[in-house]
Amino acid sequence: MRVVVVGASGNVGTSLLRSLAEEPAVDSVVGLCRRLPEASFPKVEWRAVDITRVPLRPHFDGAEAVVHLAWLIQPARDQELVRAVNVEGSGRVFRAAADAGVGTLVYASSVGAYAHGPKDRRVDESWPTTGIPTSFYSRHKAEVERLLDRFEREHADIRVVRLRPALIFKREAASGIRRLFAGPLLPGFVLRRELIPIVPATPRLVFQAVHSYDVGEAYRLALVSDARGAFNIAAEPVLDPAELGRLLGARPVPVPQAVLRAGAAASFRLRLQPSEVGWVDMGLGVPLLDTARARRELRWEPKRSAGDALLDLLAGMREGAGLDTPPLEPGGAGPARIREFASGVGKRTG
Repeated sequence: MRVVVVGASGNVGTSLLRSLAEEPAVDSVVGLCRRLPEASFPKVEWRAVDITRVPLRPHFDGAEAVVHLAWLIQPARDQELVRAVNVEGSGRVFRAAADAGVGTLVYASSVGAYAHGPKDRRVDESWPTTGIPTSFYSRHKAEVERLLDRFEREHADIRVVRLRPALIFKREAASGIRRLFAGPLLPGFVLRRELIPIVPATPRLVFQAVHSYDVGEAYRLALVSDARGAFNIAAEPVLDPAELGRLLGARPVPVPQAVLRAGAAASFRLRLQPSEVGWVDMGLGVPLLDTARARRELRWEPKRSAGDALLDLLAGMREGAGLDTPPLEPGGAGPARIREFASGVGKRTG
């Protein structure tokens, strides 16, 4: 099997390449990304591609499957660019896959595609994917779900799989995740257990996580199976304030939602960090995921707990860990993180 992975150099993409290296059914992999990485993986041929501009079909010809992972989170202050990649770029990937006669399309959806939902029970894949309106990430994920609905109606001969994972963490993605969400002012040393005395006990600040390696395995299983449709992907346990306090040795302290939201909005407006307030709204709004279908039909079982995934990420942030790919490179911010400041902290790509 020849597989094309669009957005192969990021957090999930590199984990998928790691899984495909050991998959005998996959003979070769084409890894598409905006900038060529120095990292190498077995079976992988890298190609530099901008999915918003160049013809994509030539890169898909001869492939049995396409995995679409490419997605922009930053620059959050340039919504025109972000939507062009996330929504319009996804549409171009889908059309090119159909034109190339690809038999399988696997798409990276997200818990963020779901509408506001419960935090006291789990929802399955039938929960509405209309997003959280105040989050651009969530709106874009919901829009692409609609594009894919239409694609499935028009191309019933193509097997389409959508994975909807919770928050995805790993040590090697730590530098990239810090740049995307926390910005240049967060020093790694403050993420030591003894320096985290409290965690916010905010109503509905209850979420799920999963290790990136386990997500990579879910994509591998989706490729080699005959499964169709959507699959929730998350590990146990649920990360609520009590569990976070236990993991970090910290005390949960009540923080009203309004205070949490106001702090995020103000720090974004003052360019202290690059994440707009919609991320808070999405975290508070999306439901908890029932992963029974993935375990039953994909035979997927995470090897690491949600807590292990979070602690792996925090360890990587303390160490400045990364990989030799542009999204994950540990030194990508330059001396004193000057490139992040020069980018306007979420105004343009670094």
